[in-house]
Amino acid sequence: MIETLLIIEDEKLLGTELSRHYRTHGWEVILVASLAKAKELLVEQDLEPLLILSDMNLPDGHALDFMETHKKNVSYAEWVFLTGYGSVPDSVRALRLGAYDFLEKPCDLERLDLIVASAARSAAIQRRVIEQTKQRHRRYTPDAYVGKSEQARQVREILTRLTQVPFSALIIGGESGTGKGLAARILHYGGSRAQQPMIEVNCAALPRELLESELFGHEPGAFTGAAGRHRGLLEQADGGTLFMDELGEMPLDLQAKLLKVIEDHKVRRLGGEKEIHVDVQIVTASNRDLEKMAQEGSFRADLYHRLSVFRVILPPLRLATEDLGELVPLLIAEYNAKAGRQVKDIPEEVWRKLKAHHWPGNVRELRNVIERCVLFSEGATFPIAWLQLPSQAGFPLVDNRLTENSICLPLDGSMALEDMDCFIIKTALERADNNLTAAARALGATRETLRYRVRKYNLQSVD
Repeated sequence: MIETLLIIEDEKLLGTELSRHYRTHGWEVILVASLAKAKELLVEQDLEPLLILSDMNLPDGHALDFMETHKKNVSYAEWVFLTGYGSVPDSVRALRLGAYDFLEKPCDLERLDLIVASAARSAAIQRRVIEQTKQRHRRYTPDAYVGKSEQARQVREILTRLTQVPFSALIIGGESGTGKGLAARILHYGGSRAQQPMIEVNCAALPRELLESELFGHEPGAFTGAAGRHRGLLEQADGGTLFMDELGEMPLDLQAKLLKVIEDHKVRRLGGEKEIHVDVQIVTASNRDLEKMAQEGSFRADLYHRLSVFRVILPPLRLATEDLGELVPLLIAEYNAKAGRQVKDIPEEVWRKLKAHHWPGNVRELRNVIERCVLFSEGATFPIAWLQLPSQAGFPLVDNRLTENSICLPLDGSMALEDMDCFIIKTALERADNNLTAAARALGATRETLRYRVRKYNLQSVD
């Protein structure tokens, strides 16, 4: 493969000699004498050179200013600078901006060849990493939000627009199982931060103290057991995206600290004195109504208003059942590939049952149902016997034939584990007249554990 070398040099004799030399070494050389012409090639004609060899001072500007402005147009290319009069500030700035090397004229040609060869290897590695990353995350485009309904089309449209703007924070709303995690990944991998890290945290899965340490980090000795320094998730996501799921479960005092980070772009570790600058895109999600919580005082109104500049609300599957026509074949193909099955034919009776179901667990429930049916299939026909869709939506009712200490739960994929957990706790509290101690005793759990889950699911209890 012939690689492209862009030479920016206004000394005609030197430029011609360098062009001739590197063409004999197998490069496709493009020589320009001004930064304006280089800008035209990189920006307007989308030239993708592997290496840029440039004079430092050109008639129409300084090459370091040009690099700082246009490096993003060729993110993997290496830059090597030549200058007739080098200075320490210029060399420091060149390396700070990511230049591969900085050489004074006249430069020994053999030495320049070594640097060019080394820079070319570095650029080729960077290009390969970027291409592999793009390939790996190509599935996270707005089109990955599948569906032909008007609701799905609107979601794709807003996701597309959001990937094209540098937003700092937003809220993704919708019921459990509607695809909030998928939407967050589309916003990250489809946007300008795709090459940077995406860090995810579930605010409901961690107790307050651990969540604070995980988010903001800590210094040695900040609390009992803090033996070493820990970079928080906000630091780890610097330059990329932090996806905070179940944000409505975050304690109010931590919400205030998060707001300060979003406003100031600075984070201070627990026990630390130094503020660390971070450039993080905050994507939050919640299946609870944060606006209502803000009005009631259970969620900080200032944080809600800061986050709600952009809101993406994902529709429940029951309001967009026409999306089943694309979702079901897609999921069948996925589990065919994973399990080595050949399910292709979907009987009309299956479609009728799928479209008639209420789907309280949304796409997550649909995924569970399709997985079970494909795994238990024995041929090319989708097995209707393993649909096992409940006849009613919502929480299952307690079977009167069971004892008073029993609860009936479906094991057909219609309820997520978290919904089962919530239902069991809710039922235990109702049977114990909302007495936390009695309910904990009945469940064989501690009061502290049950109190945490009561708060997590926003249930009522009497301490």
